[in-house]
Amino acid sequence: MSIQERLNQDMKTAMKARDKKTLGVIRMVKASMQNEAIKLGEDLSEEDELTVLSREVKQRKDSLQEFKEAGREDLVEGLNEEIEILQVYMPKQLTEEELEQIIQETIEEVGASSKSDMGKVMSAVMPKVKGKTEGSKVNKLVLKQLS
Repeated sequence: MSIQERLNQDMKTAMKARDKKTLGVIRMVKASMQNEAIKLGEDLSEEDELTVLSREVKQRKDSLQEFKEAGREDLVEGLNEEIEILQVYMPKQLTEEELEQIIQETIEEVGASSKSDMGKVMSAVMPKVKGKTEGSKVNKLVLKQLS
């Protein structure tokens, strides 16, 4: 079942349960996916859906950080709930060990040996871990392994 199909199904469930928070989040994500489909001019692939979903989660995490710094606990709580709702649709997140293994294999594949090869490694790793971890985490681990 695609992410779109799951969202449609969960939207109906949220409507029946009168769960306004979940319904609002699902509608926002569906609108983002629809906008992306219009922009691309075609139906979204599973990978495109995952990209949109990842972007939505990242936007909320960035906002969460800003609200915490500004001391807006009232907004922080709402964003945490939205992130939890979105995490349901994300693939299982990689552990640090799994991520290090993928990075190590990729470094060997591309023949990287120094920090100057960082771009090659990152461009090869990111498609493998798309939606399963954050780019900043990958960046730190690649830097660590190339040092």
